[in-house]
Amino acid sequence: MGSGQSSDKFHCNLYLNGQGPPLLEQQAHEGVNGMYKEQSGCQPEGQMTWVILHRDLPGFPDDNTLQINFIFPDGIQTKKHPHPGHTYAGLRLCAYLPDNREGRRVLKLLDKAFKQQLLFTVATNKDGEDMVIKASIPLKTQTDAGSKVDGYPDSDYLKIVRNLLRDKGIE
Repeated sequence: MGSGQSSDKFHCNLYLNGQGPPLLEQQAHEGVNGMYKEQSGCQPEGQMTWVILHRDLPGFPDDNTLQINFIFPDGIQTKKHPHPGHTYAGLRLCAYLPDNREGRRVLKLLDKAFKQQLLFTVATNKDGEDMVIKASIPLKTQTDAGSKVDGYPDSDYLKIVRNLLRDKGIE
């Protein structure tokens, strides 16, 4: 490299306390250098529950269905919303996952994202009304309308959601 020093030695010199870099797991939990920091969104107060339906989803013929229920009552916007102090319309929404290993894994991730307020937000619709809407994580709100209309079958959905959640620090 021309200087006679390896890049490893230079890297370790950055840690003046003599301990070297923190473990990756520690970095992930503590948000070293602002990376992997647990995100928190602007989701209003709401509730997430789930039940098992004894029927299958298209593409998952051998599995029951997990129905996730999201309930957001009407409310008053806070500083993290577009119009603090103004009202917003609530939302009732059902989403669906196959009741299998991968579906339950995604359910746990969605629950974690919900608790970190990343699944929903308050936004202004085209009529100028503020309301609760889905944020950037897609949810399957139809059991059989096809992948183009938030439904099943969609063989890539669980993988896509896991990747999107991982990008937000949810694992």
